[in-house]
Amino acid sequence: MKVVVEKHPLAIRWFHWVNFPVLSLMIWSGLWIYWANDVYRLGWGSTTLLKFFPDSFNQALSLDHKLGQGMSWHFVLMWAFFLNGLLYVLFTIFSGEWRYLLPTRHSFKEAIQVTLYDLGISKVHPPVRKFNGAQQIAYTSVVLMGLGSVLTGLAIYKPTQFSWLTMLLGGYEFARILHFALTIGYVLFFLVHIAQVVRAGWNNFRAMVAGFEIEEVNPATHEIVAGPTALPAADASLAPRP
Repeated sequence: MKVVVEKHPLAIRWFHWVNFPVLSLMIWSGLWIYWANDVYRLGWGSTTLLKFFPDSFNQALSLDHKLGQGMSWHFVLMWAFFLNGLLYVLFTIFSGEWRYLLPTRHSFKEAIQVTLYDLGISKVHPPVRKFNGAQQIAYTSVVLMGLGSVLTGLAIYKPTQFSWLTMLLGGYEFARILHFALTIGYVLFFLVHIAQVVRAGWNNFRAMVAGFEIEEVNPATHEIVAGPTALPAADASLAPRP
C-alpha cells in the first residue's frame, strides 16, 4: 500500500530553492570579477595543464570587460546568500533538523558504503533514511564552505578594514585562492548533487518541491517498509524524541 510521507519542511525547501539561483548568480558574477585578474592555473614552472580560464571561454560566455558590473552584482547577492544561509542554520538548530543533517560517528563509514554502492563496486544497499552518511557530510560541508566564502570574501573585498581577518586567512593572496577554490567546490557539488537527484528519480525530487514522498507500507502493520523513515537516524541517540 502506498502512503504520503512528509520529508522536507516548507522552510528547508524555501532555503534550498532560494540558495540555488543566488549561489549560481554569485558564481557567474564572480567570473566577471575574476576575468580582470585571471592568474590561476594547474601546472608547474612554465608548463600549464589547465588555465582558469582560457580567453576563448571568457569570450564565448561574454565574461570579459564586466568588472564593475560583476562587483555590483556580487556584493548585492552576497547579502542574500549570507541571510539565507544564516536563517537556514538557525532553523535547523531550533527545529531539530540538525539531528538529521549533522554527521555522526557512523557517517564516514556509511559514506564509503554509499560511494561504493553508487559507483557499482558494492552490491550492499546503504541504509535508507532521510539523509544517509554521505549526504550528512556533504550538506554539512556546504554550510561550512558558505561560511568560508563569506569570510574569505570579506578578507579580499576589504583587506584594510578587515586586516585582522585577512592576516588570519594567510594574507590577501591566500584568501583569494581559498575563495576561488571554494567556488570550484560549489560547482563540483552542483554536478554531483544534480546527478544524484536524477539517479534517485522523481519521488526524491518531488520531496524537495512539495515536501513529501510516496512510500510503500505494510498493509497489515501500517509500518513503512521502504523510505526515508523506515530506519532510524545514523545515530539513534540523535533521533528526535516524541
